[in-house]
Amino acid sequence: MKMRYDLNAFAKKLKKHQDKYRFQHTQGVRYTAAALAMAHGYDLEKAETAGLLHDCAKCIPNDKKLKICSKNQIAVSEIEYSAPFLLHAKVGVYVAREKYKVEDPEILSAIRWHTTGKPDMSILDKIIYLADYIEPGRNKAPNLNTVRALAFRDLDECMYQVLKDTLAYLGNNPKTLDSATKDAFDFYEKLHKERRYENR
Repeated sequence: MKMRYDLNAFAKKLKKHQDKYRFQHTQGVRYTAAALAMAHGYDLEKAETAGLLHDCAKCIPNDKKLKICSKNQIAVSEIEYSAPFLLHAKVGVYVAREKYKVEDPEILSAIRWHTTGKPDMSILDKIIYLADYIEPGRNKAPNLNTVRALAFRDLDECMYQVLKDTLAYLGNNPKTLDSATKDAFDFYEKLHKERRYENR
């Protein structure tokens, strides 16, 4: 079966627009996303594509990110104005469409929500959010070994754990805490509690 996208061409293009560290991270997310897709019975190519493109706008300078948003009617929150680096997910959707000709709504959604999360995420949203967090190059997050193992068993429970750790980390810095992250945590915490109640 013919692949929908030329992922090697995407990788070559990304290499020109990302610094060495970011490109390494991108490759790590690509392969982790593929592994999670295999573990959870999801479309491998979609997972790899979203993994490759999740940070396609990360290395765009902040002032240019703001210009792209202004020119293309992309909403910018107060937090994003004061910390424009947070815009790379929203701008990434634009870049994936315009520069890589990706129109698949699941892939674009996974790019859009990979930094903040949101309530009731799709399988691909969760795969990319978690792959970004656990790829092999990551080493600073708390409970990484536990979270890595959990991601391959239970995406929803892993979302709860990662969002809990993320809020604990960002809690002291409300300037970089997007309300979507809190909403996502509330959703997955409720799910976590409901499942524990059912399994008593």
